[in-house]
Amino acid sequence: MANTDSVSVRVFSLNCWGIRYLSKHCPQRYAMIGDMLCKEEHDIVLLQEVWSEKDYLSLKQKLACSHPHSHYFKSGVIGSGLAIFSKHRIHDTFLYRYSLNGYPYMAHHGDWFGGKAVGMAILNIGSLTANVYVTHLHAEYCRDKDTYLPHRVVQAWELQQFVRHTSAGADVVILGGDLNMHPQDLGNRLLRTSTGLRDSYLETAKFDGCEDGMTLIADNPFISKKELIPFEKGIRIDYILFKGSSKADIYCDFMSTTKGSVPDHPFPYSDHEALTAELRLETHTPAETESDRKSKNQDSAAGKVAELVDIVTEARTEVKVGLHCAERMRYTATRTGVMGLALLFLELAIAAVPWLALGAEQPFPRTSFYMLAGLCFAILLTTSLLYIFYTMELKSLQGAEDQMRLTVGSLQEKLRGFPLAQPHNSQRRPPDGLEPTAFDPEE
Repeated sequence: MANTDSVSVRVFSLNCWGIRYLSKHCPQRYAMIGDMLCKEEHDIVLLQEVWSEKDYLSLKQKLACSHPHSHYFKSGVIGSGLAIFSKHRIHDTFLYRYSLNGYPYMAHHGDWFGGKAVGMAILNIGSLTANVYVTHLHAEYCRDKDTYLPHRVVQAWELQQFVRHTSAGADVVILGGDLNMHPQDLGNRLLRTSTGLRDSYLETAKFDGCEDGMTLIADNPFISKKELIPFEKGIRIDYILFKGSSKADIYCDFMSTTKGSVPDHPFPYSDHEALTAELRLETHTPAETESDRKSKNQDSAAGKVAELVDIVTEARTEVKVGLHCAERMRYTATRTGVMGLALLFLELAIAAVPWLALGAEQPFPRTSFYMLAGLCFAILLTTSLLYIFYTMELKSLQGAEDQMRLTVGSLQEKLRGFPLAQPHNSQRRPPDGLEPTAFDPEE
């Protein structure tokens, strides 16, 4: 038998859509969010798209009594937009900024300027050490022609690496945020399979909220139905994920989402729906030996390794697609720059004619020469910056592809070490309690 001690933790996550002067009813919605968080008994609050530090400070002041501990993660030109509020003391924080995050010339999308990242906070919940992560990945603007898919796959890859390497000593891991990925998207499967994180919506014993757990719904007045095509009712792209350890099991007893409208208010909290998960942490002293646990989980682990090999291989393929695209764009920038340079030399040659042929008059007006020279320099400057940017993108994609190649080799070697590799099923429900990840070393 094992001695157990139970602790309840309520986790809240919301993409606040807090772009000052651009998002609709931004000040009023922040006031609504602050009032709601003061009334509710959330232990941990994970917010995304809090782009203005003034809005964060306003929330911090309002939540000083209910959530005395908080942190705002700063990154990029306008910030990461990530914030965490907690009833439990925050002992340490760290921010990792993703190496790829869209394109600076796609200003109307704005992701590049936001400095998308993952923030980590270390808390003590009772006797347990909890690593809490909040993140926001690059948006998907077109499902059919997703230009940013390689970037989002690399972000998911870096996210799972960050979680695995920083949570080794944690008793409990909680991750919340706007992943901008559907449940069965490649990046989502890569994140959950490699880390062992479990989806609170799939694991909850009771659910109250939007149909199928959707967090971006057509009934929200801030959402244009054109954005959801081909998904008429909505999509699920916001998550609260969790996992336990050998010291603590974790269960989701109840999960809920908002349903668009807010009682007694003319508009909802955000264009996204808010998520609340009631988690139960059970600390225990394991009674079974390491050898017993190994034999119990060996067949399951073999299937997980085989599944992860397939997922990482698929991710490598997608990254290679991004590599070819970046190489093509860099070549286009180089060719355009060479054309601009040739045009500049041609202009200089024409300008030198009066000097070489004494008495000859300049065939073109000076104003035309100055305008043409300005155009040439603008082309050279733009193409040079684009060349540098695409080179940086190539390096990041190549680095991620190299890491994935090494990981596939390591997993395949590990898979050969199992006495029998059982067929895997990606749709099966993970077992309760301890769930070893496919990256865990063999015991």
